[in-house]
Amino acid sequence: MSDKINYELEFVIQSSPQMLYQYISTPSGLSEWFADNVNSRGEKFTFIWDGSEEVANLLKKKSDEFIRFAWEDDDDDCYFELRIKVDDITSDVSLFISDFADEDEVEEGKLLWTNQISSLKQVLGSA
Repeated sequence: MSDKINYELEFVIQSSPQMLYQYISTPSGLSEWFADNVNSRGEKFTFIWDGSEEVANLLKKKSDEFIRFAWEDDDDDCYFELRIKVDDITSDVSLFISDFADEDEVEEGKLLWTNQISSLKQVLGSA
């Protein structure tokens, strides 16, 4: 069992769920905001930042709703998930991030996601 703890963040995004899903689930979409470059071969996604590579396996996905990845070098029970939710009353679109980090790295993880989602919003014209 992992010592990492799960944390969640919510970001309101001005976008359709369909468009947002393309940016969180495809290599070309992820390359625009999450990493310098993203390649995929089947269920294996390679994320490239400043010349270093991290490989994540696609665990689950549901079109226009969510995608879940697990880093290859992480513990078996850890993952990161991007989930799209639409408010039934206001029709606001939110992106929920669920991730794991060591207790002393949770704030750093939240800050990293906040910066990444800021980039995503700029790409979408939602900033």
